[in-house]
Formats: sequence, structure tokens, C-alpha cells
Amino acid sequence: MEYITTSEAAKKWGISGRAITYHLKAGRISGAAKKGKLWLIPTNAERPADNRRGGNALLEPIPALSDDLLHVFAAAATPMPIHKPDAVLDSIEEDRIRLIYEAELAYLRGDFKRVMDSYDKTLGDAAARLRTCPIAIAAAISMGDYRTYSQIDAYLKGYLKSDTDRKIRATAELALATAAVSVIAPNMAPDWLKTGDLNAILPQARPNAIYLRVKYFACIGKADVMLALAQTALSLSSPESGITMTDIYLRLTCAVSCYALEQKDEAKEWLLSAMHLALPHGFVTPFSENVTALGGIIEQCLEEEFPDAYKPVMEQCERTWKNWITFHNQFTKDNITLILSLREYHLAVLVARRVPYAKIAKQYGISVGRLKNIMLEIREKLFLSNREELEKFIL
Repeated sequence: MEYITTSEAAKKWGISGRAITYHLKAGRISGAAKKGKLWLIPTNAERPADNRRGGNALLEPIPALSDDLLHVFAAAATPMPIHKPDAVLDSIEEDRIRLIYEAELAYLRGDFKRVMDSYDKTLGDAAARLRTCPIAIAAAISMGDYRTYSQIDAYLKGYLKSDTDRKIRATAELALATAAVSVIAPNMAPDWLKTGDLNAILPQARPNAIYLRVKYFACIGKADVMLALAQTALSLSSPESGITMTDIYLRLTCAVSCYALEQKDEAKEWLLSAMHLALPHGFVTPFSENVTALGGIIEQCLEEEFPDAYKPVMEQCERTWKNWITFHNQFTKDNITLILSLREYHLAVLVARRVPYAKIAKQYGISVGRLKNIMLEIREKLFLSNREELEKFIL
């Protein structure tokens, strides 16, 4: 006998994976068998019917979307085993939850196509799709796929326009905020992210919401607040219980904020803690995304501690950074990063934020005189006369 998976059955019958799982557990699908954590369904099995209504109308015992979101976020909140993250896939019974973890693992390893494949499989399952949207957005940006990003953006904004449930709206806004703070477009962030009012956020989604708030402070140049918030968030986590994407990224933001505060030793410690947590499992993406923000420290730590990861991290940075810059330009309606090099852009941002020249020069290992010459070249490229015009142009 030939079998299909629950995902394939859901697609075949035009219903959600959640409903399939319910019917399987209730014994309503003839011939279905469970092998380990997986359900196998005969290819000729008939779609289960709702006998209360007669005919072949499908029984959809799915709760309201807000309740289903609670279930999905809770089920996908289990940390991955610290020594073998992929083992989490063997502990999951629901295909929809497994897709979420597969997307996270693929993203961390830079396999963005696989992320999008997992996202595509959530079609018809609103709760799983909303949970996967932030990862799919980041993958689309990394690939420079503006068309796919636009489709996800429109999907999420549809909830903002049509759904009055506060938690559903906040979940959609949380996904949209991923793009806003990641491509340095803080004005696009929702008000609750700016103010820190996370009451509407599902409890299991709050760690990620806090991380995005940390990123928001990075966008507006408040490194001290960024560091304090990230450290507080980490103090509430339990690293011995396993690995989460949020834990890795919070450690990296601590490193970035320490570097901005001229605490280079502390920055290196935080960076290494993230590397030891992530790189043994091939999780290179978080580091490729932060190469330019740490002034050479990532390259140094890779060479000293993880030489095998040096090439994958740097090559991914080379492939994807230009795509994030393109999205930044699209969101902020400027082309500054097409005119300036990445290094020039970061220097210009620091100068525009009134960081003292001596401090910037020290961070980048150059003289104040050299920095002034670089800034003169930057202003000439942008046709600007002084620092005030630079501030208006960039900020």
C-alpha cells in the first residue's frame, strides 16, 4: 500500500494540517498508521466527513485563529537540544510545527531556499504561516527577492486591515517589524515596539519581540539602552535547556552594543559566547549579518576560534549584504548605500549621530586626520557641504 504524509493529505483535501492531525488522533481516517513521530495515510483514504451535518462536509474542529496561534507559538517555543539542535525535529508530532523548526534551522545555516519551501508548505494554515512569516521575510531579503517579500508584506497587512483581534494584529505587526528594524528603517516599526508595550504579544512570542525592540534601539543609536535590554532578556532565559534563535541573536546584539560603547573586550566575550553556541552546528547566518557592525572582531574571532567557519561566514556576507542594503534603500527611499561603501556608510551614520571623531577613529583603528579626510570624500560623493546637511540626509 502507498502512503502520503499529513501535509500531502492536507493539500489533497484542501484543509489544514491541524484538522488532519485531529482526525488522525480521533481515528477518523481509515488505514492511517503512525510510524515513530510521523503519521502515514493511505493514498486512497477518503476525506473524513462531519456526520452531524450529513453528506461529505468536512469536520473542521479548529479553534478560532487567536486560540490556534497560542497553540502554534507554544508548540514551537521548545529550545533545540544544545548539542544536537536537529534532534528537535524527532520530538515533534505535528507536521506544521516541524515546518517551523525546519525553517529556523535552514535560516541559521543560510539555506534560504529551504526556508521558503517550508513557508510555502504552510499555505492554508494561518497560524503556522503567521508564525513562519518573520523567518520567511528575513530569507526573502537575504535572497534579494523583493517580489516574495511584497507578497508576504501584503498577506500580513491584510490582517491589519481586516482582523479586529488585537493578538492577531500584533502577531502580524511583529513579523513586519522584522524587516523594519533589520534593514534600519525604524520609522516603519509599530508604536508598541517603540514604546515597549508588549501586552498584545503572545507570551511565547515576547522573547522575539524584545529582541526586535533591542534592534530598534540599535537603529536609533542608543547602544546603552540596547545593551541593558538585551542583557535583561538573556538573564530570563535558560541556556542549559537548549538553543533558540533569539538567544543567539541577543548575544550578538550585546556584542554590537558593547563595541559601540568602546567595550571591546566585553564585545569579544559576547561574540564568542554566541559563536560557541551556534557555529558547531553550522549556524553561520547571525554572524554574516553582523560582520560590518563589529569592526573586524568577527573576522578575528573566526580566525582564532573557528577557522573552518571563516569562509562560509564571509562568503554569505558577501552574497547577502548587498540585498539587505537594496531593501534598506527601498524602505527609506534613498540610495546612499549605493553611493557609499559599507565602511563609509557606517562612518557617516556615526558622524551624523554626533559621535566624537576621536571615538570613531579609535573604534576603526584610524587617525582622526584620516577620518576627516574620509568624511570630506563622503560629503563630496553626496554633494553635501557640512555635518548638518549630512545629518539631515542620513537621519
